[in-house]
Amino acid sequence: MTVTTYIVDKDGNQIDASTATVPTDRHFRGAWSLSGDVISEDLDEAKSIFANKVREARTPLLIALDTDFMKAQETGASTTQIVADKQALRDAPTAGDSATSIAELKAAWPSCCGDSPYA
Repeated sequence: MTVTTYIVDKDGNQIDASTATVPTDRHFRGAWSLSGDVISEDLDEAKSIFANKVREARTPLLIALDTDFMKAQETGASTTQIVADKQALRDAPTAGDSATSIAELKAAWPSCCGDSPYA
């Protein structure tokens, strides 16, 4: 009995994995699009995945900054840097919007969100 492995793209199209040309990078697996026997990455879908990954990374950082902000207010300390850091995190999901390739998108990881998962 032979077992066949199929790859399903973002639109539900499927292909026998042994006959497909598959991207070596699987970071944007959810953005794969099938055209004939070639699987490529849909850049718009990859940008959406990227933005969601940034949102995931920034959540604990925003929570920590919220705590720092409250402590600063209680003690009368300056909140200027905290406010700026929070704004940078709020803006972070758009960091990849201008990317024109998957390589540019991966390089666009905002430093305010910590180490890039694409490094």
